[in-house]
Amino acid sequence: MSNCSSDDEFEKLEPTLQNVLDQKSLHWIFVGGKGGVGKTTTSCSLAVQLSKVRESVLLISTDPAHNLSDAFGQKFSKEATLVDGFTNLYAMEIDPTSSIQEMLAQSEQHAMGSMMQDLAFAIPGVDEAMGFAEVMKQVKTMEYSVIIFDTAPTGHTLRFLSFPSVLEKALEKISQLSGRFGPMFQQMSGMMGLNANQEDMFGKLEGMRAIITEVNNQFKDPDKTTFICVCIPEFLSLFETERMIQELTAYHIDTHNIVVNQLLFPQKGSNCEHCIVRNKMQRKYLDQIYDLYEDFHIVLMPLLTKEIRKTEDIKEFSKMLIEPYVPPDHLSMDDGQ
Repeated sequence: MSNCSSDDEFEKLEPTLQNVLDQKSLHWIFVGGKGGVGKTTTSCSLAVQLSKVRESVLLISTDPAHNLSDAFGQKFSKEATLVDGFTNLYAMEIDPTSSIQEMLAQSEQHAMGSMMQDLAFAIPGVDEAMGFAEVMKQVKTMEYSVIIFDTAPTGHTLRFLSFPSVLEKALEKISQLSGRFGPMFQQMSGMMGLNANQEDMFGKLEGMRAIITEVNNQFKDPDKTTFICVCIPEFLSLFETERMIQELTAYHIDTHNIVVNQLLFPQKGSNCEHCIVRNKMQRKYLDQIYDLYEDFHIVLMPLLTKEIRKTEDIKEFSKMLIEPYVPPDHLSMDDGQ
């Protein structure tokens, strides 16, 4: 999981995402965490930094909330669009579940084909799996050096890794139905002058399963893929992060970076009781993070006094992913009270 050697086993790894910029073989980067932890700001900031060292960068949001448009102050769609002020950074916003609906709406479906489709789609997750396959089919044709996914916070971030088996079940179901009712469907279709195309449905599912299987194999290659966890120093966020890292480990997905957002650094001598209490609480959770993830790069990002909106703010914020933030004349996370 980690690139930590025995020599620096007890030393904290560099507290930046410079390691991600240096790993030129990376093609897929996922950024994930609970809603409200600064996940989109982090993915946009990372994309900005990557655009300095990579030939071309694509940032994809799979979150239906479409936060990329809000972050950059520019309207994005399901087509890759150049981000204003850049020559090699592109962004697109997609909703995988709507992709499949559009795909089906475009295809001519008659009564029998629709029946087969409904039976196949009775298997949980098939529509989502097919939507993801459509997205990946589109992305695979694009020539980008690196692709960053700003993942949706809802549900299980890694659900896409189960999609091949989901589509396998759908294929098996259609195969069974074709064997049992195929002749009857064909006969009825012939009488009604229709062409029952369960074979087309079978072929479509098989093609999508192959795409997802190929992409998932790449996701499990640490040379090509890494997952960056984003959290804030609070119990629920840490709990979610631990669950996510366990899931990543179970699926053999590389992860060795955690970005901790919204850290409070009160001024020394401050009499703001709220600030001091929050700082003390945050230090407690940060200590837990260091204990749990000693072989991770832990990146500390401050709580700012303003919202991060538009490209210039993101550019400024992104520097702190690469150069550790040092608060001037403030209590650090290592200072005691």
